Amino acid sequence: MRSLIVLALIGFGAQLVDGSLGMAYGVTSTTLLLAAGISPAAASATVHLAEVGTTLASGAAHWKLGNVDWRVVRRVGIPGAAGAFLGATVLSSLSTEVAAPVMAVVLLALGVYVLLRFTLWGVRVAPDRRPLGKRFLAPLGLVAGFVDATGGGGWGPVGTPALLASGRMQPRKVIGSIDTSEFLVALAASLGFLLGIGTAGIDAGWVLSLLAGGLLAAPIAAWLVRIVPPRLLGAAVGGLIILTNTRTLIRAEVIPVAGAAQAAVYAAIVALWIGAVAWSWRAHRRDTIAARTASPALAAE
Repeated sequence: MRSLIVLALIGFGAQLVDGSLGMAYGVTSTTLLLAAGISPAAASATVHLAEVGTTLASGAAHWKLGNVDWRVVRRVGIPGAAGAFLGATVLSSLSTEVAAPVMAVVLLALGVYVLLRFTLWGVRVAPDRRPLGKRFLAPLGLVAGFVDATGGGGWGPVGTPALLASGRMQPRKVIGSIDTSEFLVALAASLGFLLGIGTAGIDAGWVLSLLAGGLLAAPIAAWLVRIVPPRLLGAAVGGLIILTNTRTLIRAEVIPVAGAAQAAVYAAIVALWIGAVAWSWRAHRRDTIAARTASPALAAE
């Protein structure tokens, strides 16, 4: 019972982050499931089965609050589903010994990206309202879907920054559209895993616990996306993902350190993590002050 409650809390926290940032539900949940000893394919399958429900609820909440561009959802979500099914098929065919370090490397890379993306650059406010085309959205969806299934997460970390960097959508529209289209990705990945590994290693109780926590958090996250500082949240989550997956790679001896060297690696990551959160908070405060200073000037023009 205790483990199910913990999983529900993980699902709640992961969905709160995902719905606010447009990323990190799968990366966070899969990282913690791998740390608990679940095989990579089963961990990714568990998370994606839970995501079928959480993404549906999250998409509905974002839609009600006007955060969804359905044209973007369609153009990025359908190729994303194809990529996710392919990724699930590939991961299902790998042995646990091979898949575990591969997934940890993917998750670690995504964690580094999330940390750097939100610590150093923050969120770009879209000044350009030209619509995004299929030639950009279709390849993006295909790649993001494949990474999402093979890494147990990645749809948001790949898709959200790419759409933000385009400068053609408001941040809340990017997050709402990515969260909504993820329903198609989760559905396709779940089908791929069920065909590839069946129900082996998938605990229905774990799926339902993650789902329950995510469903509770979905409407809160859709509201928080308007008020929570994305830089601070992204830095905090990125550090957690880096620390956890580095530990996985050290235990698998992919990173050959032990004893005092191992402790030094962990200490360095924690120091970097704390520094990133502090930097992000200062940057958020600076941006807020600059925006308040500029508002009267803009109003006077």
